[in-house]
Amino acid sequence: MDSTQIADTPPPAPGPSLADQKRASRGATRPGDRIFLGLSRGSGILLLVIMAAIAVFLTYRASLAISKDHTSFLTTFEWNTNIQPPSFGIAVLAYGTVISSIIAMVIAVPIAVAIALFLTHYAPRKLAGPIAYVIDLLAAVPSIVYGLWGALILVPHMNGLFGWLNDYLGWTGLFSWEQGAPRSMLTVGILLAIMILPIITNVSREVFRQAPKMIEEAALALGATRWEVIRMAVLPFGRSGVISASMLGLGRALGETMAVATVLSPDFLIHASLLNPGGGTFAQNIASKFGEADEFGRDALIASGLVLFVITLLVNGAARMIIARRKEYSGANA
Repeated sequence: MDSTQIADTPPPAPGPSLADQKRASRGATRPGDRIFLGLSRGSGILLLVIMAAIAVFLTYRASLAISKDHTSFLTTFEWNTNIQPPSFGIAVLAYGTVISSIIAMVIAVPIAVAIALFLTHYAPRKLAGPIAYVIDLLAAVPSIVYGLWGALILVPHMNGLFGWLNDYLGWTGLFSWEQGAPRSMLTVGILLAIMILPIITNVSREVFRQAPKMIEEAALALGATRWEVIRMAVLPFGRSGVISASMLGLGRALGETMAVATVLSPDFLIHASLLNPGGGTFAQNIASKFGEADEFGRDALIASGLVLFVITLLVNGAARMIIARRKEYSGANA
């Protein structure tokens, strides 16, 4: 390149001045933007204040009950706040809440993802629309309706499944059945899976719809099959969305009350088999005992609610960590 070409080269466009950058960093300048910024910031702060207030209330009331408990709150297999000294613990409740939620997630997540992929990549539009509409309706069904359906329809028809599991998998001890009423943790897990299925399906479907069409079309042009396109382009793109959808479903499974109380035969024993009746969850125990509890009994129930609150926070925190590690697959970064 000679000196003439260098002289004819236009100078680079000037970037924003330091004053312009400072002005932009200070935020909005129009009145409407400032109002919206203030409302958005206030909403975020209000949410944190509400969460802190809930935590303080639960911690205070729980401390009143735990201070009078002469047994181990974490390991006691009993809930009796009317005796002196009172004896209550969350061992059975924590076990039942976690196990029933795990069963629900194991059943619901694969089915929900499969339905979402079918609606977005396989089903014709005339069929996908009605199916999506029905799934939306299922998400709006009240919990007590699911509970009544579970008690009147699901429980009586579980004998065949329980018998089959006992015949072929009873040797594991996890699926042994003593011919009792099928009001067990497995039944609760199946009912919870049905309840959280619409939530996970709807969110996953919307995430899969946002997958870049150019990448899918490029993969098809290179000779990939439809499943290979889904495996290499759609699922990696929607991974963080599916995790978020699963956490929404898990949150409902952890806190479900009336449906579990209607189906489960509660007791304060941890059964090795998932088929034998009995067990309990935090939400079910609070719903069934709160009405007849005195002030101290309500404090004890609030203490169990605090544990459920902490479990929910830990689960959501773990989900956020997983999504942050996979942020390169996030739709916002695509």
